[in-house]
Amino acid sequence: MSGQDTFSAYSPIINFIFYIGAIICGMFFIHPAFLVCAVILSAAYYLTIRGSRGIKIVLGMIPVWIVLAVINPLVNTRGSIVLFTYFNDRPYTFEALCYGIALGAMFVSVILWFLSYNEVMTSDKFIYLFGKTLPSASLILTMVLRLVPNYQKKIKQIAGARKGIGKGADSESKREKAEDGLTIVSALTSWAFEGGIITADSMRSRGYGTGKRTNFSIYKFETRDRLLLIIMLLLLAAVFLCGLKGGTTATYTPDISLASNQWTVFGAIAYFIFLAIPTALNLLEALTWHILRSKI
Repeated sequence: MSGQDTFSAYSPIINFIFYIGAIICGMFFIHPAFLVCAVILSAAYYLTIRGSRGIKIVLGMIPVWIVLAVINPLVNTRGSIVLFTYFNDRPYTFEALCYGIALGAMFVSVILWFLSYNEVMTSDKFIYLFGKTLPSASLILTMVLRLVPNYQKKIKQIAGARKGIGKGADSESKREKAEDGLTIVSALTSWAFEGGIITADSMRSRGYGTGKRTNFSIYKFETRDRLLLIIMLLLLAAVFLCGLKGGTTATYTPDISLASNQWTVFGAIAYFIFLAIPTALNLLEALTWHILRSKI
């Protein structure tokens, strides 16, 4: 991460429950009030932990959002307000466009939550959460999640080494680039197989699976974690109560119908506070640090 992330310093239980709530709600709520909260706060938190490196990712989500919004009316022609027609008088409707905007916002927010999840929920946190109950599954999943970044790093190393000995594909020839790529993939495959054998031998020599496992963890569930857990559960309960009362109801086709009552306001406020917790903790920590430095 680009800087100190206060929220990630909390217990993995807190981190995991937050992301479960944020992602599940983000995949089911398509009411504009809740979508605005999800998009803004998912982007805000990602920027607080990635800094300037996250700006390109966030800005890159805008074209994706636009494409999803524009494509939806091409597939879904339901709606009463026709903006124009195309291909054998197929209607391009305003309601379908609004639905596409909502789906795009939902997609962008969930992707941004997953991106920050990859930054916060490290492999050791995952093992801490599920190492006792699902030891084999948690180990396999942790190893799988490490494959992509490890392979990317190794590809750069192999490509750099080949370039250093003058065998890199510097020309514009597609054939040479393809041959260079196949050579890199071949070297990467050999490295992966060798690494798998070494890992298996190491685990066998250390007695993995032969007896009762012990667990060590640097994480503790402190008073601040208990307090934040209670706040998060209360906020989630308020959001789910809002959903049960119909405060999150939203339909776009064939006609736009959005819930607008006291439960919508109540749920949107609770949802905003819940999603703002990581960003607020980071900003509060930064503000406190700035005040303390100014007094020196």
